[in-house]
Amino acid sequence: MANAWQLFAVVAGAHFLALLSPGPDFFLIIRSALLHGWRPTATVCLGIAVANGIFIMLAIGGFAALNPSGTLFQLLQAAGCLYLAYLGAALIRHARTGTAPLHGSAITGTAVPPSWHRRFAMGFGSGILNPKNALFYASLFSLLAGEHTPPTQQWAYGLWMFAIVLAWDLLVCAGIGHPAIVAAMTRYNALIERITGVILLLIAAGGLWLLAGALLTK
Repeated sequence: MANAWQLFAVVAGAHFLALLSPGPDFFLIIRSALLHGWRPTATVCLGIAVANGIFIMLAIGGFAALNPSGTLFQLLQAAGCLYLAYLGAALIRHARTGTAPLHGSAITGTAVPPSWHRRFAMGFGSGILNPKNALFYASLFSLLAGEHTPPTQQWAYGLWMFAIVLAWDLLVCAGIGHPAIVAAMTRYNALIERITGVILLLIAAGGLWLLAGALLTK
């Protein structure tokens, strides 16, 4: 029992440290919370959590699609980079013109959020097209399988991780999307849009550079 709790502490700690590392999902939540508030952004968080849940299920099942050297993983990485580049360019354009057509919707400066399914799709797309999520869960559950961790215990870990991803993202959006914070940051909305867009473009460019390097060395 002590070993099981020690293993859980290691898994939970590694997962939470990964959550603390800012990535595309984090910046998407920040941007949405400042623009629309925390309640609409909660749907974005749910989409991100569901995408993480899919990767967790694939990792537990040992799917070859999560193999970093596999073709499917590289296609996922390329699609994710292109998606991030699209989001980044749209955010920069939104900061300049006041509209950003994300997933076919126009998000205007009036801060009227798109429909719930578009918000969910935005979060899900960011999470499912992030190859770092796939790599993290594949590596973690490969380690657990190597330690002969029972499947029921792995599924318990997976359920915990899904819940923590959702809870942490909701906590972030509730903090950033608090009316007082939104009111204080309103004057900087355009700057935040541009900074977020540039960060997403840099992440996309870095991912494509690494992918190109991996393909050239084959």
